[in-house]
Order: sequence, then C-alpha cells, then structure tokens
Amino acid sequence: MRIAISQVSIGAEERELVEKVLLSGNLAQGKFVAELEARFADLAQAAHVVATSSGTTALQLALEVAGVGPGDEVVTSPFTFVATLNAILGRGAVARLVDIDPVTFNVVPELVEAALGARTKALMPVHLYGLPADMGRIGSLAHQYGLRVVEDAAQAHLATQGDYHVGTEDLGCFSLYATKNLPAGEGGLVTARDEADADRLRVLRNQGMRARYEYVAVGYNYRLTDLAAAVALGQLTRIAQIMDARRRNAEFLTSALQHIPGLITPQVPSGYTHVWHQYTVRVTAEAPLTRDQLGTALDAKGIGTGVYYPKVLVDHPIFAEHPGVLADELPVARQLATEVISLPVHQGLSLVDLGRIATAVRASFEGE
Repeated sequence: MRIAISQVSIGAEERELVEKVLLSGNLAQGKFVAELEARFADLAQAAHVVATSSGTTALQLALEVAGVGPGDEVVTSPFTFVATLNAILGRGAVARLVDIDPVTFNVVPELVEAALGARTKALMPVHLYGLPADMGRIGSLAHQYGLRVVEDAAQAHLATQGDYHVGTEDLGCFSLYATKNLPAGEGGLVTARDEADADRLRVLRNQGMRARYEYVAVGYNYRLTDLAAAVALGQLTRIAQIMDARRRNAEFLTSALQHIPGLITPQVPSGYTHVWHQYTVRVTAEAPLTRDQLGTALDAKGIGTGVYYPKVLVDHPIFAEHPGVLADELPVARQLATEVISLPVHQGLSLVDLGRIATAVRASFEGE
C-alpha cells in the first residue's frame, strides 16, 4: 500500500459536530466559529482570535490591520508558499526578501535588520515546516524600529520558542487548509494582541459591518463557515495527540536516517517546539543521487514525497521582474531549493510505515 505524504483523519467528533451544524440550519458563521476562536485562543495563549475563510485571507486582513499599504515594505522570506508574497503584493506593498538559515529554513534576524529602511512597515517571519523563526530577536527588532509584525504561522499551529507561542508578538496567521496539522478543508485564524486590531479584523471579514447593515469600513466576505469550524473543532480535540504522534514519527526518522552520507536530517534548536507540519531532509552534493532522483526512487517504492519549495519566489518569472519584489542575495535559499525533500511524518503512520520509509531511503542511497 502506498504511503501518502499527508493524510487527513476524520473521527467521530468531526462527524457529530458537522451533524449538529446541519441540524441547526445555520451553515454560515455562527456559534461554532466563535467556539473555535475561543478554544484556539486558549491553546495558543492568544489574547484574541478571529477566524477567516482561508490562511491567505488571514494574511491579507492582518496586513491591512497592520497599516500596510501601497509603497510600504514588508521584510519576509523568499522560501515559502506563494500566499505569503501574494498577500503583500495584494496590499500594493513591496516585499523585501532576505536569506534564510540552512538549519531552521527561516529568515536570519541579522539580515532582516540589514534590510530595514525608511519605507519598512512590517516584518513577516514565516515559521516554515512547523519550526518557529527566532521571534525573540525578530520581536526585539520590531520594538526597536517601531514596526508591526505579521507572523505567517500557516504551518506552525501551537509551536513555541521557550515560553513564546507563535502568533502572539503582534498579529499571527494560521491556515486550516486540508493538509495542515489542524485541517478544516479551508479556513484561517488570525491571532491579535490588541483588542482594537481584533475588532477591526472582525469588521473587515464581515463586509465592513459592525452589526447587520451598520457599515463602518470597506470590507470583504472573508467569513469562515460553521461547517468548516465544526471540522476544525473536532480536530482540535485531538491536537495534543496529533502533535505528539508527529513528534515521535520525526524522532524515529531522524534516528534511522541521521548517519547517511549526503543526507541532512532536520534539527530542532534547543528550547524550540517543532510541530512537524513537514519532515524535510536535504540531499547534498555529497550524496550519490540528486534530490529529484531520490523522489523518483521513493515513488517507485510506494513512498509519497513533496518538494516544498523547488524555487525561491523571486526566481519564478512572474516575480523576477515584478516591481513589488526586491531580493537581497539569496545563496542559502537557492541552494536549499535544490536539496530539500519532505518525507511522510503525519499522525496516520504506523511503525511499519516508518520502517518502510527509512528502509526505502537507505536503499535509494545505496542504489537499490
């Protein structure tokens, strides 16, 4: 049987909650959305949580609430999903891309500081693969220079750095997409420290209405449905078990694969909690095969893989000459884009599955 790179597990809780929504006759935003917001706020230690229709609309609303507009610059990572960049460009702002750390895959704070200028309005660190960026240093930069912070935590639900919970510095954005650790099919969550920001988020997602037909802003329909919230709530009841299973699976893979020449397994800095949205290894020049050859070999052995991401954003033609995209030198990100490949780490894996994955990787490196 093929082992997929991701797997959604639907339990009795989701089915019961969805049935309650259906029987209620209210499919749109309602009490289930409110309950999801409250429960996620408690787990994430966030002052406020506002649900949206997707992770992308979460980013868009957060940037608007942060005051980012035409001509402003937002410093972020070049090594991320396109939604990060699209949200910035959608505000008419300029994305300034800085290089990343080869161990954490996240932006280097010193390079973030070097990229700051008179037009810089916000910092948008990306917590890639489920590992937090260095928010201690990034938060300090924001305070020092008077900048807003919009964390792209789409892949990092409930990840931590010491006592810090991702998304709690200023504004944080999470995705509920079907493959995420907390899936609802589609959906997003914005965490906010400030009550006024949370109020504006709620108004903007609801067509600019504070109450029905009370228009106080130019807004959007970025509401989450109660149906999607019900699925997320069911998943949330098991989030601790999901996180624990992914951690154990990652530890198994690292133990089995860490001494293969030419293969670099992921590392977790001391004091960080990695939530393992992806288990991403690097296939270096010392390996007997390329990253793509490894992917082909594993596919033939019934092991699903994913490449996140095969190019830095600025190397896509649509962005290479885009006036809203400015990139510093990106040697690390460009090298990693040729090396990274993600292996299955999801909570649905058995010990037999994990053994198959490890054996298949070793056999591929040995030419078998």
